[in-house]
Formats: sequence, C-alpha cells, structure tokens
Amino acid sequence: MGRISFSCLFPASWHFSLSSQVLPRLLIPSFRQLVVIGLLVCVIGLLYLLLFAGEGPASWIRKDNGFHRRLARVTDVDATDTSNPNLNYGLVVDCGSSGSRVFVYCWPRHNGNPHELLDIRQMRDQHRKPVVMKIKPGLSELAKTPEKASDYIYPLLSFAALHIPKNKHQETPLYILCTAGMRILPESQQEALLEDLRTDIPVHFNFLFSDSHVEVISGKQEGVYAWIGINFVLGRFNHVHNDGDGVVEVNVPGGDQQEALLRKRTAGVLDMGGVSTQIAYEVPKTVSFVSPQQEEVAKNLLAEFNLGCDAHRTEHVYRVYVSTFLGFGGNAARQRYEESLIRETVSRNKLLGQHVGELAESPILDPCLPTDLQDEIGPSTKRLYLRGSGDFDQCRQILQPFLNRTNDTHTSLSGIYQPAIDYGNSQFYGFSEFYYCTEDVLRMGGDYNASKYTQAAKGYCATQWKTLKERFDSGLYASHADLHRLKYQCFKSAWMYEVLHSGFSFPTNYKNLKTALLVYDKEVQWTLGAILYRTRFLPLRDIQQESLKGTHSHWRHSFSFVNNHYLFLACFFIVLLSIMLYLLRLRRIHRHAAQAYTPSSVPWLEEGLGSPTLPINL
Repeated sequence: MGRISFSCLFPASWHFSLSSQVLPRLLIPSFRQLVVIGLLVCVIGLLYLLLFAGEGPASWIRKDNGFHRRLARVTDVDATDTSNPNLNYGLVVDCGSSGSRVFVYCWPRHNGNPHELLDIRQMRDQHRKPVVMKIKPGLSELAKTPEKASDYIYPLLSFAALHIPKNKHQETPLYILCTAGMRILPESQQEALLEDLRTDIPVHFNFLFSDSHVEVISGKQEGVYAWIGINFVLGRFNHVHNDGDGVVEVNVPGGDQQEALLRKRTAGVLDMGGVSTQIAYEVPKTVSFVSPQQEEVAKNLLAEFNLGCDAHRTEHVYRVYVSTFLGFGGNAARQRYEESLIRETVSRNKLLGQHVGELAESPILDPCLPTDLQDEIGPSTKRLYLRGSGDFDQCRQILQPFLNRTNDTHTSLSGIYQPAIDYGNSQFYGFSEFYYCTEDVLRMGGDYNASKYTQAAKGYCATQWKTLKERFDSGLYASHADLHRLKYQCFKSAWMYEVLHSGFSFPTNYKNLKTALLVYDKEVQWTLGAILYRTRFLPLRDIQQESLKGTHSHWRHSFSFVNNHYLFLACFFIVLLSIMLYLLRLRRIHRHAAQAYTPSSVPWLEEGLGSPTLPINL
C-alpha cells in the first residue's frame, strides 16, 4: 500500500506523509500508551473540575463565605492592600474630652446580597498596625477660639489622607463626631466650632463631607454605636448562617408581620468607666409601661433603627435600650463615698464633741479598704485619716444607698427606667471596670461567677496591706495593675457587685456575663458602630448594579463557558471531521484513478485503434 500525504499551500507551504507501516502503530496503541493516555485524560478531567466546574476550592470558599468574612474580621491583621480598586474607605474622627482620634476604616465592595451588611474593618498600614492617630487636648478646649478648629483637626485629616489612595478621596466619607467634652459646652460655642469645620475642611480636603457629617452626638447615640460595634465584631448581625450562637424571638419595631422573627441573639454591653456606667442591650419583645410618664422616659432610652440598606426589610431592625449613669463610675463613686464619709464624720464629731479621724492616731475604720491600709481624704482644712478594716460584706451594705434605687417596677440606678431582661436567654459583655475588678488583682477575668468572685473579693479585702504590697512587688498581679488599683480594689469590687446585682438586678446565679478588655483580641471602639450605621445605605448602589447585571450574567457565564469548552470541542471535532473527509476523498480519487488505468479498462490500446475523440470543455 502507498503513502498518505498531506499538503497545504496557504497560508504557508507544508507537507508531510505517513507510510502504511507507521499508520497502524498510531491507530492501534500499545498498553503502555493506553495507560499514559488514560492518565492524561484523568489529569485534564480533574483540572476541568477544579478550575471550571465550580466544585473546587473557590466554590468551597464561596459556600463558607459568611464564616470566612467573620474570621477575617477576627484574625485579619495583614496590611491593607491599597492597590485593590474594589476597596472602599471611610474616616471617623472621635472628638473626646481629653483628645481627638481619627480612625480609618475600609471594606470590600458589597456582594449585592441585601441580607448582609458591609464588611467594615480597620485599615492597617504596611507594618500591619491600625491606622489611628490621636492629638491632645480635646476640641472643646478651643471654645473661646473657634476659628482655630480647622487648624486643630488638620493634622488628623492629613495623616488619614496619606494612607488612602488619592483617587479614592472623593468617594471616602468623613464623619467628625464629638462626645462628652463638647456636650458640656453652651450650644452657641458648640455651633461656632462646628461651623468652622464645615467651612474650612472642604477647602483643604477632597473627602466626601457635608454639613451633616459633623455633629455633637448624645450619650444615647454613643451607646448605640458601641453596641453595634461589639455585636458586629461578634458576628451577631449575620442571620444567614447559624454557627451555634443562641437565637431569640423578636417583635420587630414598626413591623406589621404577625409572627415573631427568629434570629441570632445579640450581646448586651456593660461598661463602667471612672466617671460613668453604661448599659445597652436589645429589647426583643414589645414593652409595656405602667404609666404615661414612664413611657415618655422610655422614649429617650429606647433606640429603634434599621442597620440594613433596604427600609422595607426588617431582618436588621433593632430596638436597643441604652442608659448612661453619670457619677456611677468607679472613681466617681469612691469620691461620692468619701464626701459622704467626711460630712457624716464632721457632723458626728461636732454633735458629740469628738475628734475621730482628725488625727492619724485615731483614724476612721473603713471596711472598703484592705486591712490596716492607712489613707487620707478630704481637703487640707478638713483632712480625715482612714484605716482599712477589710470587710467586703459590710462595704457592700454601706454602698447600697449610693445606688439611689427606688421601689418602682422596671427601674435601676437612680430610679431610671429599665425594661425587663430575659436572663435565661441573654448574654452580656462587661468592659472597663467590670474587667479590671475581676482580672487585675483577682485574676478572674472572662466568665463571671458571682459566688467565686465574692469569695475572692472577701479574701482580698481581709488580707493585710503589707502582704498585698509584697505580692505586688513580686509581680503576682496584672502588669498594668498599680498601687492605686491595690488601694481601691476592695471598694471597686464591692461597688461593681452592687451595681450589677442590686442596681441592674442581675441574679447572682447569672452565667452569661463575660468580662473582657478586648473582643477577639481587638479594642472595639464605638466609631466602628458609627461608620457601620452611617454607611448602611451604601450597599444599595452595589445591589442596584448587581440587579442590572443580573439579567445578563447568566448569558455571559454561558457564553464564557461555551467559549472556553464547547466551542473548543466543536472546533476540534470540525477539524477532525474535515481531516477524515479529506482522507476519504483522497482514497476515493486514488481508487478511481487505479481503476481508470487498468488494461481491461482501455481496450482501444490493445486493439491498436486510435484514441477516441474526447470532448473538450473550455
């Protein structure tokens, strides 16, 4: 048998041929070749499944999208990739009483799912540190020179501008929110400072900034923002995936649905600072009031808001109770206690003609100080000397009147309205003094147990001050504990206990309180809740874009799939079919030519006749 030849003159000349001996070996491969071909097919199939069929690692990540997002919020400490064009930025300036801080936040483009919130997190610089800058003193110190307010804030905004890509400045929202220091100023001075910021900032910076972006927020707003920030970091606003957190039935405020909404249980917040104490928690069920006066008071303490971007959806509607108690912080309570002690001692000494406490040799016994600790209180004209007797239970009893409790139902400190708490299905986090009192000295931070806490506090109060000093010098207490903490730990332990159990009425067997300094090893600022709330409508833009693209997305995906797979296979089979047809045509021509030139087919040659006349077509 002859050779099979292939040739082509366009676009370039090429020619090759296969002999009849080589062709069978190609058409009938050996067992080894079959194994190799089979392995190649398996590898190609696996690559196809992993890369294109949607069942590979990418699809696994998409299925656990919520988990990975939450994990990123918890553990992500990598530097922010400022080259990512899909990353958005936002600024919040916290103008506090002692200073101002700017926080830079960032978030990826919203995924278009109206059930989910923006995935906001703190921006981190190239050293993986949060992009934060603080200056002193507070903005309120410029009350008499309001024209300097913009100069005061300029270093903070310049610092933030250096970290945010310049092409993103115009779409980066800037919020300047002032707290306690500004609240105490007269309204005219507040407005003068804010007006200078509203006028000058747009001249020097290209951030997304309007008059409503700078304001003095109330204590209620600050408390709501803190509650939002903590629950966001805890992942309690993610209602799509159930990862083991408790659930609660909610009567949505303003909702017209008949059935209660079942969603993740949020965490309440207890925060005791040096001056004030604050409580914030969700009120899932509709509350009733005993009087119109109580209802009027409750309106100022209950905040109802929608964290979602769609006002018609109720899954992110919350009713939160927030109350701040000035004078109920640890240091302020101690000051009130000492002032009361001075008044009572002076009155008693004057009435009985005594001089108790006026000399170090005849001190007043204070059960709220560790045993044998000597202390001095009051101004120089009314100096009193104290000596600790270290009686925790007696200290608690003495402190109870300072709670200003009343006999009214649903009230707490100073008779302030407090809606009922479902202690059987709730969770609270205690910050600041709630953590310091349990951890700094007693080393019991974390899950709170009232029985163990009282035993440890009793033991501490009853311990000799000399022994406590020796333990302190030996480094047995927390690294940030100081002598001030040691002196007033007994008092603050009793005060925290009374505020929690007598003031807020938490049962002594309550098991769902965690005292903490950080949430997932991060300091959670109220500014996180502020930007989450104030940018809640931003996802609408991305959702609308997704919906516009949605009608074409399936077609585009299918077209891409055809381009990548079916079109390739179709072209391959067309080429293969063309080659087979070409081979068949060559074989037919070869057979016809062989038949045309056999002796039996040309009798006129044998007979010696002339060649027949052939028609010629021109």
